[in-house]
Amino acid sequence: MQSLDGTELRQLLVHSDEVRDALASGKPVVALESTIITHGMPFPRNLETARQVEADIRSEGAVPATIALMDGKIHVGLSDDDLERLARAENVMKCSRADLTFALATGTYGATTVAATMMAADLAGIRVFATGGIGGVHKGAEESFDVSADLDELARTPVCVVCAGAKALLDLPKTLEVLETKGVPVIGFGTAELPAFWSRESGLDAPYVLNTPAEIGALMKMRANFPDHGGVLIANPVPEENEISRAEMAGYIDAAIRKAGSAGIRGKDVTPYVLGAILELTDGRSLDTNIALVRNNARLAARIASELA
Repeated sequence: MQSLDGTELRQLLVHSDEVRDALASGKPVVALESTIITHGMPFPRNLETARQVEADIRSEGAVPATIALMDGKIHVGLSDDDLERLARAENVMKCSRADLTFALATGTYGATTVAATMMAADLAGIRVFATGGIGGVHKGAEESFDVSADLDELARTPVCVVCAGAKALLDLPKTLEVLETKGVPVIGFGTAELPAFWSRESGLDAPYVLNTPAEIGALMKMRANFPDHGGVLIANPVPEENEISRAEMAGYIDAAIRKAGSAGIRGKDVTPYVLGAILELTDGRSLDTNIALVRNNARLAARIASELA
């Protein structure tokens, strides 16, 4: 069976009018994942956050493109009705690289992870993507081999991913080592220490530091000269007033991971389960911090996209 070429693949895309017009006119566009809506937050906070994040991007002069899979197509940019439908939906498939074509072939309703969102953004010609935190190497991966597909996607797909670091429930030193092995530059935005999602500190040095969107834009333009180079990871610390300290989070994370182990949670179900457990342990504070960091990342992504427009 012959594979589709780039033109035929792009026929799988359904753009919103706003995103189509922005791409056609060269305006800055920022991709957004949809698993943060379906698997990251409870209703109605998920819908409120999705709307806030899109508004934050527009306030910086860019156009948001939330990505999801519906009716066998990759939707790039969702209407407000689509956002609400996604936020209320149950049993939505969580789609990474392994699941993307399955969801498209079967017409399954799917929400995109970091990896799948990068794939869709690249296909649509969107070079900047804002998320909360990337996946990575899970604790105990030397036995479970549980490593997120996000890391391979960052190695192969030339999209700038703005995050607050890898999710702090992961093995951060191993995650950083794998990214280095795969040739992914990890940039601390205005910080020499790698942020750890809910916390501004991880105890790990950021491999590189850049301080302005213009500097990040220059890096992206240089990397575009090398067709075999993949993505760039921008680690943007959560605002200081919204963080939960590294020391405090460590106890919550350990307790949540133990709970997941006792419940027999495995694979891609681990992260949403642990995030839910942490939400309970922090009495909702982790969700407030999560929302603050996502919005902070979206604003930075919009400024970077403006440098590339």
